[in-house]
Parts: sequence; C-alpha cells; structure tokens
Amino acid sequence: MQYRKDKYGRDISMLGYGCMRFSRKGTGIDIDKTEKEIMYAIENGVNYLDTAYIYPGSEAAVGEILERNNCRDKVYIATKLPQYLIKSEAALDKYFNEQLSRLRTDHIDYYLMHMLTDVAAWEKLKALGIEQWIEKKKAEGQIINLGFSYHGNTDMFLKILNDYDWDFCQIQYNYLDEHSQAGRKGLMAAAEKNIPVVIMEPLRGGKLVGLMPDSGKKLIAEHPKKWTAAEWAFRWLFNQPQVTCVLSGMNSPEMVEENVRIADSAKAGEFTEEDFTFIEKVKAEINKKTKVGCTGCGYCMPCPKGIDIPTAFKCYNQMYTENKMSGRSEYIQIVALQKEMSDIANCVECGKCESHCPQHLPIREKLKEARKNLTPWHYRVAIKVIRKFKFW
Repeated sequence: MQYRKDKYGRDISMLGYGCMRFSRKGTGIDIDKTEKEIMYAIENGVNYLDTAYIYPGSEAAVGEILERNNCRDKVYIATKLPQYLIKSEAALDKYFNEQLSRLRTDHIDYYLMHMLTDVAAWEKLKALGIEQWIEKKKAEGQIINLGFSYHGNTDMFLKILNDYDWDFCQIQYNYLDEHSQAGRKGLMAAAEKNIPVVIMEPLRGGKLVGLMPDSGKKLIAEHPKKWTAAEWAFRWLFNQPQVTCVLSGMNSPEMVEENVRIADSAKAGEFTEEDFTFIEKVKAEINKKTKVGCTGCGYCMPCPKGIDIPTAFKCYNQMYTENKMSGRSEYIQIVALQKEMSDIANCVECGKCESHCPQHLPIREKLKEARKNLTPWHYRVAIKVIRKFKFW
C-alpha cells in the first residue's frame, strides 16, 4: 500500500475503506462477511475507514470489527456529524457521544461536518457554538482532525474552505465530475492551503464500472493496457498528487483485492496524453446513455410515500445503458414482488428528496420521466395483476 501525507505529516493510505455500502444480511449488515473484507484491507495497508452517523448500522459494525480484532490502533476512523439534525448546542454532545459508543472508541481521528452544501449550513453551526465545541473536543483529545464533506457548487465550496482552519475535506470527484461540484478548481484550492482532500464517489455510484454502457465497456476491454474500468477511474485520481485518499465502498473480496492492487502500483503523473484522450472517449460514451445523474447515495431517502428513489433511477438508467427489458424487468420485480409498495406512481411531489440530494437533481421531474418509461400501460396492468394474486 502506498501512502500520502495529511496536514500534519501522518501517513494516510491512498485507498480508504468507504463504509456506506457494506453487504446486508436480512435486515442488517452481514458482519462476518464485512469483517473478512475489512481485515483483508487492513492487513494489506488500508488505514482509513470512513463511516457516518446516518449510514445504517455502519458505525456499530466498524466498532465491533475493530474490537473483535484488537486493531483500533492500526487505523484512522473518519465519521461525520449529522449537522442537518443539529438544532441546539446540547445536540452536538448527544450525537458525538452516541458515535463514540457505536464505534467503541474514545476518539475520532477524522471528524467531518457531514454534507455541507452551502455556507449557510456552516453559519448555522457557528451560531450554535460549533467552533468552541470543536476546540474543546480537540483539547480533550476526542477529535484529532476536523473537516467537512461537501456537495454543492464550486463557489460555495471555496467560501466554506476559506472560512475556517480545516484539517481536511472530502469531495465528490471523478472523471465525470471533474468540473462539477467542488471540481478540479476546489481540489487545487484545498491543495494550495495544504488541506488534504479525501475523495468520495470515485466510481460515480457504479456508472464508471458495472453501470457503464456497453460501448464504454467495449472501449476499455479493447484498450492495450488491459486496465479494468475501476482501474482507469482510480488511476485517473491517483495520477493527481493533490488527491490524498480515495474512498471505495467495497463489499466483495474481489473488489477489495483489485483496489488494493491498484493502490499498490498507481503513481502520480503516470497518465500520458493518450490516456487522457482515452478517458474523454469513455466519458462521451457514458454521457450518451445516462438519463439521470444519480449516484445511488440514498440521501434522498426515506421517501414519505415509500418510493425507492435510487433504485427507480438505477432501473431507468439501466434501460438505456443495457436494454429496456432489463431495466423494466428489474423495476417490476422491485415494485410488484415486494410487500411494501414502492411504485413511482405514489409520488406526491412533496420535494423532500430534492432538499437532500447532493447532486441537486430535479428528482420530481425525473421520477415522472422514469415512470413513463419504466411502466407503460401494459406494465402497469401487469403490476396490478401480480399484486392482486401475490401472497405474502
């Protein structure tokens, strides 16, 4: 494993373990499978684990696994304050202490203000005394580094970046998002201030790998370098020395092994002009097919009417990145064969989802498009028939 330095000279593994997409078993996390995957990563040099208060079961799973294997001192834990839930100064301690308990630790190595989208959210926290609270926690050794994760435009990112003496930050960044959200401009601005940058969504929620259109997959398969789709995406990021750590939501042994291999060998500055040109060709193929730029992060959930928004968009995109039958078949299975109805038709356009979407997608408009394409009239009839005769 290769390492890059944080603001104070600590070695951070170039590959970080994103803990939002652990494998599930029944209603919870498959703890034994997840343990094997995390421990393989740690044994191969990964030392940065990223979780959050709102990732279902994630903090507790991380805490249990590290305690089981007596390896808390081998890793840095990153987790996030759910700032959108904070209404008072007292709530800061409430959530923080709950996180310490879940993680079975007495300190957080890298603590983030979760999902800041504009400077107003940070100003609200400042008004509640967050700066004094942070100073106290740092003095007590309960918070080692303070940062923020960001979803918003570049200008707002720069305002937040310049408003506090941050120890690090986390942004969505990949070759599709090179010039959106914080983007390259934000990455470079952080680097100029010696602020380490942790990358989330390096594979754009699967759009740069399995959900890539066949034409893009074909380009990659035929390239003489024989890098996988994930390898192209990770190496594009590792090529930039301003990138400190790249998170991957790994949930299979094969994924962990491949990503560790890439992080072992990728070098800053290794990309050639031909490589950059090739990435542009792949991007063009992806952008031809994708209907909704959803990453599947789930921040739009839960929907008050029970709609599985990320899955609906996944199926809608699948109609065009794979084929119409594939997307529609998956959608009808999700809707018709589940006890709890999650049909897009249930949408009442309340807009709650849009207020939480990191990508700022026009979700209500896109759900209408998705319903029209996923469920033409004969599919709607089929769903009614299936539900009428389905027994749970």
